[in-house]
Amino acid sequence: MNIDIKADETFWRNTMLPEGFVTKWLVADGELAKEGHGIAVVRIEGALHDIVAPCHGRVKIETGVNHVIEPGSLLATLVPA
Repeated sequence: MNIDIKADETFWRNTMLPEGFVTKWLVADGELAKEGHGIAVVRIEGALHDIVAPCHGRVKIETGVNHVIEPGSLLATLVPA
């Protein structure tokens, strides 16, 4: 079963802006990610937030670098390995 990796709504807890963006992916599309390791970085109002893999699996990137995201936006899906 695939796991959705979404922008955590708590990232917007202390901000006035309703959006952010993906600054970089630390893994390539289709690459294996390790549980607990960073896979992406998002920026919300100047603050950088790491996105970590919840389990080992193959990453399918759904949102590209510099794309605007909102709370709960789908960033990637992970196919557990």
